[in-house]
Amino acid sequence: MSTITAAEPAESAAGDVSLYRAIWRWHFFAGLLVIPFMLNLAITGSLYLFKDEINDTIFGYRYLVQPTGTPLSPQRIVEIASSAVPGSTATSYKDPATSGRSAIVTVSTDSGSTLVYVNPYDGKVLDTVGSTDEFNYVVKRIHSLAYFGNTTNKLVEITGGFAMVLVVTGIYLWWPRRQTGGVVSVRGTPARRIFWRDLHAVTGAFAGILIFFLAISGMPWSGYWGANANAWLTSHDLGYPVQLWDDVPKSQKVTEDILPKAGWIVEKAPVPLSDIAAAQSKQPIGLDRAVAIAKELGMAPGFELAVPSDETGVYTAAIYPDDLANERTIHIDQYSGKPLVDLSFGQYPFFGKAIEWGINVHQGQEWGRFNQFLMLETCLMIMLSCVTAVVMWWKRRPAGRLGVPPMPPRRSVYLGLWIIAAIFAVAFPMSGLAIVAMIAFDQVVVRFVPPLKRVFA
Repeated sequence: MSTITAAEPAESAAGDVSLYRAIWRWHFFAGLLVIPFMLNLAITGSLYLFKDEINDTIFGYRYLVQPTGTPLSPQRIVEIASSAVPGSTATSYKDPATSGRSAIVTVSTDSGSTLVYVNPYDGKVLDTVGSTDEFNYVVKRIHSLAYFGNTTNKLVEITGGFAMVLVVTGIYLWWPRRQTGGVVSVRGTPARRIFWRDLHAVTGAFAGILIFFLAISGMPWSGYWGANANAWLTSHDLGYPVQLWDDVPKSQKVTEDILPKAGWIVEKAPVPLSDIAAAQSKQPIGLDRAVAIAKELGMAPGFELAVPSDETGVYTAAIYPDDLANERTIHIDQYSGKPLVDLSFGQYPFFGKAIEWGINVHQGQEWGRFNQFLMLETCLMIMLSCVTAVVMWWKRRPAGRLGVPPMPPRRSVYLGLWIIAAIFAVAFPMSGLAIVAMIAFDQVVVRFVPPLKRVFA
């Protein structure tokens, strides 16, 4: 029979306080580092959710047309587009999704690629814009910070990992502990810090799962994790079905090299080669026939068709629509018109489907307006969480100091957090290593450098 001493509850209480303070301190540092990046992701993400609506309103002059008569042939449209940019060569043709939309041709010169919007009925060039200057492309590149280089793009990957940490630690800090407010209600007025603390906690608690989902479903686009996850899934037959390429010759190019937009699962899939031996006895089928073949094979309206760049190239028809059931990529031999590889969403392995589904939901495409507004609400919640975090920190920080939450009474509690950080670093290396560096800075540098210790008190 064991006896309970008076010291045991005190020790337990001290342990609880230490864990709470350690996690609070960790939550504070993580938030302090990523708030600017989270705000950027939320603002640009909100814009990108409504890319189609933006295109049809602000840029409707180049996307929308009045149907009149019989449309021109794809080949004629491409010729008109190429003439609009002297010295250019067409690299892809986007078939209009409906009778009221323009055709879009991507043409390339030594100085880069240009999108040419053509009225498919009268051949009028509605607009030309550099492919890297198109509004939604710019928004997406700012969203990932790839617009500013590969190094800054890595910061977004780290931010995604930190966002997951903020959600988990935030839920722990929010969890009810005898308090009567700040769980589902907000106490006080905007003049008081408690108001901003409760608004921050309640917002994070109710939006936490969605924020976590946005963070993890955005990881496939990250430079390090995304590329390595794609390679690992492919090598273990969990990405695209590599056996579809077993009986066809493959080029050194991958799908993202030839298409303006490629799905995540197939972006690194090799592009087949056309049968060059057939070139001696057959003429290329041409763009008009390639478009017709894609339609005969059941490609959904609005597909993009990459044009062969040389005598071994293929026509590649692809579409990545809101309805994942219609997602498809077909590589067509430019001489025989034979489909060399025909890959649809239904052929993806489980993990491939799951990731593509996550990407679709992330972009607000899966359930129509509901999905768009659900993701918009999540972005607004992220913005509110960032603003409330800054305000409540500003109200509590001592003059001349950063106002970091106090060190835990027991430093040994960090052992468990170190282990968690190490496990996280295995799953998400860039983010995990940043977290390890953050804890090391706090526990080693700050602790033993008196000026920093005062500032971070």
